[in-house]
Amino acid sequence: MTGRLILAAAPIGRDDDASPRLRAALEAAAVVAAEDTRRLRRLTDRLGVTVTGRVVSYYDANERHRAPELVGALRDGQDVLVITDAGMPGVSDPGYRLVTAAVDAGIAVTALPGPSAVTTALAVSGLPTDRFCFEGFLPRKQGERGARLAELAEEKRTMVFFEAPHRLAATLGAMAEAFGADRRGVACRELTKTYEEIVRAPLGELADWAAEGTRGEITLVVAGAPPVVASREPDELAAAVAGREADGVPRKQAISDVARERKIPKRVVYDAVHLGR
Repeated sequence: MTGRLILAAAPIGRDDDASPRLRAALEAAAVVAAEDTRRLRRLTDRLGVTVTGRVVSYYDANERHRAPELVGALRDGQDVLVITDAGMPGVSDPGYRLVTAAVDAGIAVTALPGPSAVTTALAVSGLPTDRFCFEGFLPRKQGERGARLAELAEEKRTMVFFEAPHRLAATLGAMAEAFGADRRGVACRELTKTYEEIVRAPLGELADWAAEGTRGEITLVVAGAPPVVASREPDELAAAVAGREADGVPRKQAISDVARERKIPKRVVYDAVHLGR
């Protein structure tokens, strides 16, 4: 008999959000693979839980070589519980490689559901929740980040992102540029914690708010692209861009302005100007 791989959702802010099942599983698992063993110790101390199994570190840098060791423990019949600093393992946190290896080895994989910054932010955002996509952390480099946001400019679903506080202003500014400064957004800071803050505003205003400086864990929720309601006639769009260029506006900015005013993707305006279609 092989063991089970258990993915355990950890509290994202309040320790008392820990489920009874999480407490019991932490005490019973033969192996606990923790993203940060010190944080695990602090959590179990606050919960009054005694971990009787072997505790090993399992984080981004050692995930690749640690996975075979944990699969070996599973093959030997030991239950392995994976817990990250907050939320569900594998969601912008270590876990994916181990799950894949366990599935390939025919080992049972289960999860202890619990707190998630993704669904918590989505639920409180006030934006549509019937269809959404999770984008995690955007690339850190400006060019790569801009390219990814350009790909998402026409995404119709509500989008959820994670971001570090020191990059928040730059990210929101890039979103305002790619999606339009008037696109609705929500910044969720320190979800479920004592100083939880939910800021709902157009992306341009959110960028100004973030420029003043923020701290803590940040989850961003951004509205999907609005339906096209204005004219998309190529000649009319090209003429609108040409008019702005005649006033001294650079072509790239003119295309962006026309797309934003008409609430249509920039690609449509670009094609009208450059391809005549």
